[in-house]
Amino acid sequence: MTDSETASTLQPFNASTIPTRHRALSLSRILAITSNTLIELTRLKVFYVLLVFGLLLIGSSIFMAQFSFQQEFQILKDVSLGAISMFTSLLAIIATARMLPQDIEDRTVYTILAKPVPRFEYVVGKLAGILLLLAISTLVMVAAFLAVLYMREQAVLQATAKQMASTPPDQLADALRAVRASAFNTDLVPGIIITFLKACLLTALTLFVSTFATSTIFTIVVMVFIYFIGHLESTAREYWLTAHGSGLITRVFLAIVALLFPDLQAFNLLDDIVAGTAISMAVFTKTALLGIFYTVIYTLLAVFVFYGKEL
Repeated sequence: MTDSETASTLQPFNASTIPTRHRALSLSRILAITSNTLIELTRLKVFYVLLVFGLLLIGSSIFMAQFSFQQEFQILKDVSLGAISMFTSLLAIIATARMLPQDIEDRTVYTILAKPVPRFEYVVGKLAGILLLLAISTLVMVAAFLAVLYMREQAVLQATAKQMASTPPDQLADALRAVRASAFNTDLVPGIIITFLKACLLTALTLFVSTFATSTIFTIVVMVFIYFIGHLESTAREYWLTAHGSGLITRVFLAIVALLFPDLQAFNLLDDIVAGTAISMAVFTKTALLGIFYTVIYTLLAVFVFYGKEL
């Protein structure tokens, strides 16, 4: 090798030497990373364990209540939707926490970034893969829940029709209408959407933590603390405002805390829905926008930290 060839080989990396087709944002590269991430995540044993756990919990909820049909449907929805919320949260944290450290340990990240692939595309592709897995998992869980709910509804309808066979038709129709109203209501849909957005928020936050964490275990431990702080934040905020007033300094401090530790309790609309409280469009829109805002902010922070990470 000549001296000129050696010099050209050892010259520092210059972004201008990358062809334009590599430096421009490429949706195809992001989709490739997303699909590879999804395939990799479906191979995780923890995914199947959590999925089976959630499905069994939904199925077993049929036998957890043998009361009036209103109470039975309420407990069925409470247990099933709680399982969906817990499963998506656990999957968001566990699957995301291992993603970046595992790629660094396996040196996969070096291979991808050497293509070259911009770090922004790498982070967005990884995040999109996990969110796609969460979406598929949520749909599977919701389908199982609706199937169980439908079977119980049909069983109660048949039992009610048999018991009231001798009653006037209008009374029977009212009774059957009451059963259908107790089984399913449209307020479940926004509640499930908000649950998914909460999982998206946790995914982006976990990805952000993993960009500066030293290990997968460290990321999971930090996220567990953040998870509990997020659910206790609203109670702590009310106590703080009662004890220290609502001055400017207090409001600024609470705003900083809310940015660092999102109020996860605000996303628990399912409890109110199961109790029969209707969710207004204003509350749904506000909560959905809050979830999207936090997801975008934590994603941008993850990209920013990842750009400064030495690899």
